[in-house]
Amino acid sequence: TARVLRGKEFVEVPIEQVKAGDILLVKPGEKIPVDGKVVKGYSSVDESMLTGESMPVNKKINDDVFGATININGAIHIKAIKVGEDTVLAQIIKMVSEAQTKKAPIEKLVDKVSGIFVPIVILIAIITGVTWFLITEDIARSIIPAVAVLVIACPCSLGLATPTAIMVGTGIGARKGILIKNGEALEKGKKIDVVVFDKTGTLTEGKPKVTDVVSIDAKLKTNDILMLAGSLEAMSEHPLAQAVVKEAKEKNIKLKKVSKFENIAGKGVKGIVDTYSLMIGNPRLMDEMKIDVKQAESKIDKLQGEAKTVVVLTKNKKIAGLIGIADTLKPDANEAIKNLNKQGIKTVMITGDNQKTADAIAKQAGIERVFAEVLPNDKAEKVKVLQKEGLKVAFVGDGINDAPALVQSDLGVAVGTGTDIAIEAGNIVLVKGSPLKVVEALHLSKKTFKTIKQNLFWAFFYNIIGIPIAAGVLFPFTGWMLSPMIAGGAMAFSSVSVVGNSLLLKKRAR
Repeated sequence: TARVLRGKEFVEVPIEQVKAGDILLVKPGEKIPVDGKVVKGYSSVDESMLTGESMPVNKKINDDVFGATININGAIHIKAIKVGEDTVLAQIIKMVSEAQTKKAPIEKLVDKVSGIFVPIVILIAIITGVTWFLITEDIARSIIPAVAVLVIACPCSLGLATPTAIMVGTGIGARKGILIKNGEALEKGKKIDVVVFDKTGTLTEGKPKVTDVVSIDAKLKTNDILMLAGSLEAMSEHPLAQAVVKEAKEKNIKLKKVSKFENIAGKGVKGIVDTYSLMIGNPRLMDEMKIDVKQAESKIDKLQGEAKTVVVLTKNKKIAGLIGIADTLKPDANEAIKNLNKQGIKTVMITGDNQKTADAIAKQAGIERVFAEVLPNDKAEKVKVLQKEGLKVAFVGDGINDAPALVQSDLGVAVGTGTDIAIEAGNIVLVKGSPLKVVEALHLSKKTFKTIKQNLFWAFFYNIIGIPIAAGVLFPFTGWMLSPMIAGGAMAFSSVSVVGNSLLLKKRAR
């Protein structure tokens, strides 16, 4: 539903009734119903489910907003621009649907071979029966070798070669938190040249976190800075403010009461703690309030160069401290990149962040190639660029905006903590979203496909040896014929050997 202006009042109507040009009211905490422009009010909007970037985006009059994103902390009036199938979200879903229909399924080797193998075996059995009848003129003696050929060549081992290995491989994956949708996904993962990681929520935690607390006032320690900032920010609903409060609580810092609290839209907050007049906000706010930050400029530049958002705390109109907030790397991200590089697999990071921020995060992770400032709809195009270079691409992502790229890639790996559409588009789903699980998934794919090839080799090798013996090629030299009963036992043994080799995958995939 949406609150639409009808006359002088806002009326709640089904979303289908919203038309382009309607004025809508969106309250804090609600989803924005359609794509539009802000015509009244100011707020921060969480666009992470669409753009994949965790930091909220400040919205003022004439700024664009998108359907399905979440309005965080201010009531806004928007003018509907695009509705229904024209919205950005609908277009992304359409792209996924089109990509899925264009992508032809890989035809399994065993299906091709079975179509040739079975008629050939039947033909060999007929030729064997006719040949022995011409030699012996005994219908009973001629049927026995013909039946032995059919029994020993019964394509059980051939039919079991692929599904047993896939069953074991997917079972191992499930226990490790790697959900493999089908055997095709395992086959795709056997040879990947490059893994493309979406930054937010995949390589990073996806949530803002305090990384640095810097005291500028010599009389204040870092915990004092956190206490003052946390006390003030506790009155704010902004995600960055909540990150400061969370850090203070984790350090067991007792927060104090605030009086005369005031929210400075999109820039910061101010109030009084004890007898101190405090203000906290971005460097731009300090400039507007004519607060001298020259003594901290080098430290501000350093933090911003490390891809961190800097908030400045002032006490009685003088700078007191700095707090660096960032979307931090997942603990095992660096190790995952190192493991992939050791295997000869290249790594690429893709993000909507600016180049400076992207380079800083990539450097921390150990990734050399970066696609920065990439719009949500363009991620699939970047995958195509790599594919045109002759590379087999695995894409790892978690957001709605990642879905087209997940489908376009040779192997889509969706993070299970992400959105449903990303999970639907991925070939493999990582339940816990750890980057190291990408390494495990590719390792499992290679081992499983290697096992399938071993199974097929032994199945064919067995038939190449067994069929001539069953047909009686040894009879002129040994006077011995293979009975259908022994042929049945040999056929069963071949099937057991294939199943046994598949079960050994449990040890190989450790």
